Amino acid sequence: MYSFWIIFKQAFKTKAMTKSFMITTLVVVASFFLLANLPSIIESFDGDDNSQQTLQVVDVTGQYTEALQAQLDQQDSAIQLEVSALSEEQLRSDVEAGEMDAFLIIEGGDEITARYVAESATESAQAAELENALQSLQTARVAEQLELEETELAQLFAPVEMEREALAESSKSQEELSQARGLVYILIMVIYIAVIYYPNMIAMEVANEKSSRVMEILISSVSPVKHMFAKIAGIGSLGILQMMIFALAGYLAIQSSGSDLTEGVFSVMGFSEVKFSTFFYAILFFLLGYFLYAVLAALLGSLVSRTEDVQQLMLPMMILIIIASFIAFSGISMPEAGYVTVASYIPFFAPLVMFLRVGLLDIPLWEPLLSIAIMLLTIGLLGWFGARVYRGGVLMYGSSQSLKDIRRAIKLGNEK
Repeated sequence: MYSFWIIFKQAFKTKAMTKSFMITTLVVVASFFLLANLPSIIESFDGDDNSQQTLQVVDVTGQYTEALQAQLDQQDSAIQLEVSALSEEQLRSDVEAGEMDAFLIIEGGDEITARYVAESATESAQAAELENALQSLQTARVAEQLELEETELAQLFAPVEMEREALAESSKSQEELSQARGLVYILIMVIYIAVIYYPNMIAMEVANEKSSRVMEILISSVSPVKHMFAKIAGIGSLGILQMMIFALAGYLAIQSSGSDLTEGVFSVMGFSEVKFSTFFYAILFFLLGYFLYAVLAALLGSLVSRTEDVQQLMLPMMILIIIASFIAFSGISMPEAGYVTVASYIPFFAPLVMFLRVGLLDIPLWEPLLSIAIMLLTIGLLGWFGARVYRGGVLMYGSSQSLKDIRRAIKLGNEK
């Protein structure tokens, strides 16, 4: 057992002290604070420009500028219209020269037509505000021509009230889905990245020890199986520590932004009211997904002698993760779909897909428990099989770029 902890600490410490790990952790932590405070940062760069935006207007009809400005003021817009004394050609030259960003041309008689001329055709908040104001102005003019009263106009544009009622027992209400969908999306991303990053780290570590011939010294004092599980536990503990750092950084970033998780993007993503069980299942499926793919990665890493060959043998595992992510992300909008239900019981897809279902649906307790049991059984079988392959794989050298080498590794391990 002592040798197990020696390898455990070596795997944990070696990876924790690498520059790539430290830089990755710092970059992710910094990005949390950047994203949480992005609106404030944008406002600080904009300065006083947001308080008033002067826009040159060429009003061909000479009758819409004042009415449009009144409509903009009613919408609390920062745009201030200014009738231009310059011709359209001169204004175009100013835009091309960078002396102004855009200008507006209002044309038409009874029906308003307008052109927003800017250097780029990309979406602009200013253009969207002007379009909304012009639409409201056009609606008001048509209502006046039709002699509609304000009450009639309000009835004409009154939105339809429609509630969504789900009869399925596993379905949540629309409000509950909105509250859970954002966090489930983020946590699926975290699990997806984790089951790619950390198992790949294990495979690279094993291949690196083989290529440097360190493996020959290690397995002379400790069994290959103990070496494999010590590597998995060490890097897994490092992954848990890194995720805890990310969680703490995310919490502090949100606190620094002054948000209570009910405003802005947080209200859309639904972070305000999330059940504790969602976090519990996120941690559980993160651990199960990690150990499942970690054993597979250690198995594949033991077959190669050069780190350059790791990615080629890791391709089947990567394909499984990518398929699982496609099913999970497509299932966010329809978590009750049949293919999502079936995939949630497939062990290599379950860490993402079953977590999606428990986060967005009120499913019976036996369903996640059955999926967890299947994953634990798969991890046990894969661990037993992986140990047999690993025992012989760490002794194999030379070019190894095919899964056919698994049979040779098992045979070599049995002879050892």
